[in-house]
Amino acid sequence: MAILTIEDLASQLQPNQPVAGLDLGTKTIGLSVSDLGRRIATPREVIRRVKFGVDAEALLLAAAKEKVAAFVIGLPVNMDGSEGPRCQATRAFVRNMEQKTPLPFVFWDERLSTVAAERVLIEMDVSRKKRAQRIDSAAASFILQGALDRLASLARGGLSD
Repeated sequence: MAILTIEDLASQLQPNQPVAGLDLGTKTIGLSVSDLGRRIATPREVIRRVKFGVDAEALLLAAAKEKVAAFVIGLPVNMDGSEGPRCQATRAFVRNMEQKTPLPFVFWDERLSTVAAERVLIEMDVSRKKRAQRIDSAAASFILQGALDRLASLARGGLSD
């Protein structure tokens, strides 16, 4: 497994290979998967965290089912751009995944993704209880959609977008 930049991922992906988005929380892992054309991120079931081995197995099972070619994982950078304990935990999770899968990971700045996801769920009039159940996968969709938009821009030759 490799940790790639979004530009490296763009050069390695083959047509019709979906990509997964991850929002790593302390209690859950939000999961989202792109369509085959990598245009739209769609939320999937949240993975309840138990311990790393169980979490990794559940994640890789979902990835195999969806035939994903890579993971885009949200990196919870602080608003000032610094990295705190949550970034360290995310990086450690990815390092541990290196032992489990050859699929590459791309870190994606996830600042405000949960806030944006919650706003959309509120606008959709989703109840507070259901929002709590869906927020992580909705955040994973925001993370993945940002990466998909960048991949599309790179495919159009937009290196400075």
